[in-house]
Amino acid sequence: MTGSNRESIKPGTHVLVVQKQDQRTEELTEGIVKDILTKSSNHPHGIKVRLVNGIVGRVKQVLS
Repeated sequence: MTGSNRESIKPGTHVLVVQKQDQRTEELTEGIVKDILTKSSNHPHGIKVRLVNGIVGRVKQVLS
């Protein structure tokens, strides 16, 4: 599942995000969502979240 819809992402969701400095290489970081930072219901580049370890990035994939 892609991370462009806010309704599919909730605190505690296991996700893959791309950090700002990794946008060119598309290197993904795995983690658990702590906070959702994007206010709109969807975003073409992925919903911006903060993971429990403090990393901020845009969700590229929601893991089960």
